[in-house]
Amino acid sequence: MSTDPSQFALTSVVADAILSAILLFLWVMQRKERHALFWGLGQVCIMSGTGLWLFGQQLVAPGLLNALCALALAGAMGFYWAGTQFFLGRLRRGQWRWALLGSLLMALALQPLWRGAAHWVIPSVTGLMGCMLVWCGVKLAGGRHRYRLLGITMVLRGVLNGTALLTLLPEVYLLWFTFSMLFKCLSMLGLIYAVQEEIQQRYGHTIDSLSNGFLIRDRRGYVHVANERCARLLGFDSPADLLGQHVSDLLPGLTRPMAEQYFAAFEAEGAVYPLSQEAVFHLHDGSELPIEMLASPYVERGQLFCLVQLLDISERRKKDAELYKAARIDPITGFYNRHALAARLAQTIASAPGQSCAVLFIDLDKFKRVNDSFGHAVGDELLRKVAKRLHGLLAADDILARFGGDEFIVVLPGLEGDGMEAAIACASQIIAAMGLSFNLSLHHGIGLSASVGLACYPLHGAECDILIRHADIAMYEAKKAGRGEWRLFNETMNQAAKDALVIDGALRQAIANEEFHLVYQPITDAHTQQLKKVEALLRWDSPLLGTVAPDRFIPVAEDSGLIVEIGTWVLRQACRQVALWKQGSLGEITISINVSAWQLVDPGFVALVQDALRSNGLAAHQLELELTERVLIDDGANVRAVLEQLRAMGVSISLDDFGTGYSSLSYLTQFHLNTLKIDRAFVMDIEHSERSNNLVHAIIAMGHSLGLQLVAEGVETAGQAHILEQMGCHYLQGFHIAKPILPDDMLLFAEQRGIPLLGASVVA
Repeated sequence: MSTDPSQFALTSVVADAILSAILLFLWVMQRKERHALFWGLGQVCIMSGTGLWLFGQQLVAPGLLNALCALALAGAMGFYWAGTQFFLGRLRRGQWRWALLGSLLMALALQPLWRGAAHWVIPSVTGLMGCMLVWCGVKLAGGRHRYRLLGITMVLRGVLNGTALLTLLPEVYLLWFTFSMLFKCLSMLGLIYAVQEEIQQRYGHTIDSLSNGFLIRDRRGYVHVANERCARLLGFDSPADLLGQHVSDLLPGLTRPMAEQYFAAFEAEGAVYPLSQEAVFHLHDGSELPIEMLASPYVERGQLFCLVQLLDISERRKKDAELYKAARIDPITGFYNRHALAARLAQTIASAPGQSCAVLFIDLDKFKRVNDSFGHAVGDELLRKVAKRLHGLLAADDILARFGGDEFIVVLPGLEGDGMEAAIACASQIIAAMGLSFNLSLHHGIGLSASVGLACYPLHGAECDILIRHADIAMYEAKKAGRGEWRLFNETMNQAAKDALVIDGALRQAIANEEFHLVYQPITDAHTQQLKKVEALLRWDSPLLGTVAPDRFIPVAEDSGLIVEIGTWVLRQACRQVALWKQGSLGEITISINVSAWQLVDPGFVALVQDALRSNGLAAHQLELELTERVLIDDGANVRAVLEQLRAMGVSISLDDFGTGYSSLSYLTQFHLNTLKIDRAFVMDIEHSERSNNLVHAIIAMGHSLGLQLVAEGVETAGQAHILEQMGCHYLQGFHIAKPILPDDMLLFAEQRGIPLLGASVVA
């Protein structure tokens, strides 16, 4: 066998060309693999140096040839160093250029030595290259454990390269060349493997770094690829445990036909990817895992695969449940809110045809005072106590919801007959239970009362919205009747509610459109018939509704709160009119004005009274404010404080309609009133009913004993006027004296009736 070195060198050049081409091809395909570029260029440099030495002796001068060969092999050293450093992650930006420059400078520095001994150029450079390969092998073996074999191969290759400095016999040279080529090929193949392995590792790490599970399965359902997240989701230790397994084996309860449904969906016409589906996986450990699966088709070598992302939606389901609860459960009481109530009531009606149910609309009376006096935290605590007490009264199938504010709704399903009897019984229980004291963190009890409206299905409506609205209407009727009452809905209430809604809408523009005006009813001295007072009475002529009676629009104004604005207008207008009369012939008369509870609790009411008197030049005793017993009952403590301020100013306080309602004598001492107005219901029978006569006589006697002025309302005959005057009543008011009249007619009225004017004569 020939041992011509040129033949061996040619074989080496061919091998270098093939191996370097593979490395450079890998770099072209994956530009991030710069170590493939450096190693490939290093091998190209080795190939170039060997080729120059082999074929350049007849073409290039010996000195230049030595220099070129040395430079090529020095470049190989620089590129191998850079490739190894980059592979290990230790090559800094631009550092490879300095390494290459250093290798070239080293080659140039050795040029003077090679001029005298040209035959040492290749052996010495090859020996230095061998040292570089040994260094690369040591670094690869120590830096990455899975490349230890590659590192050893590189070291052996470097050692064999280093023996090029020795003079070998032909037989030994053949053996040396054989092993040298073997380790060169093994090391280069190892480098190619390392590059491919790094590419695979990068994709593997990319898949494993996904926050979602990922797997690839074939048409039959067998898993080909899986990431770590997928293995953990399905309860396995590593992705290797999933490979080759059928998805039905990984997920108990999933059948093989079910596993093939994805591919049927992929092949359907007009399919849009990814396909999304939510499912609950039953894992091997017995737990359940809610998953969203996003599937897309993937074709490899003509075979259809399925790429599946597995998203753990446990947290999403948990948040959805929390949102669902927030949307349906009242956060304060823990019972249904109004939205959930509507759904449950509709379900109750639909699921029990032929049966009746009842809706109870519950409103806590004067709950606002608790919030205003003790704060919303105490108010919320009270709502929780109320809800708990209500729930304790109900059966298991009954429904309780907080409708809003201080309003609750109870639904009684599955009732016999029309359901009214059961509804009334439950309403009575609720009213009694609310009347008991509630022990709060204030260390003392708070008393409440409740107004309850009742509506029954199907008697009062076949839809849930209608039933709730009718129960609400009935509740307002219960409120008007007093605290701690219940009312059953009827159509009259519905018409009244619609009428109130129309009135409320028209009222909101009445002041701005100047639709209100005042009339005045004289109040005369029972003994002298002198005109002492007039009562201001509000009238409303609406362009939409015509003339609206006060008993129709005043309750609506009180319910909506418009009574404060209307009452302010009445007070200012009445005081302005008294000032005009004062400039005329009537002198100083007292104006009596009705005041609602809303006005008295308004923080600016006392200041309003002061301003109305001051701006019109009136004395405080010229103003008398009329209150009903309901005003005193509703908010006793606050009303007492306001009345004390008004009395301190000199304003008179009158109790209207005395003898009706509660007529508690305690009010006469608690509130330091000035005047009692005897209700017309007693006055009208005073001539013919001994009972009424005695009662009026007793009221007058009591008023005298308390130092109160007494006004009899509804005086319509001369006989009534005479009896009242004989009993000692101070003032008379009624149609016998005069009907309510316009302010401009007051002087004419006084002249026609011949009533002496106080402090002035009648001027024609």
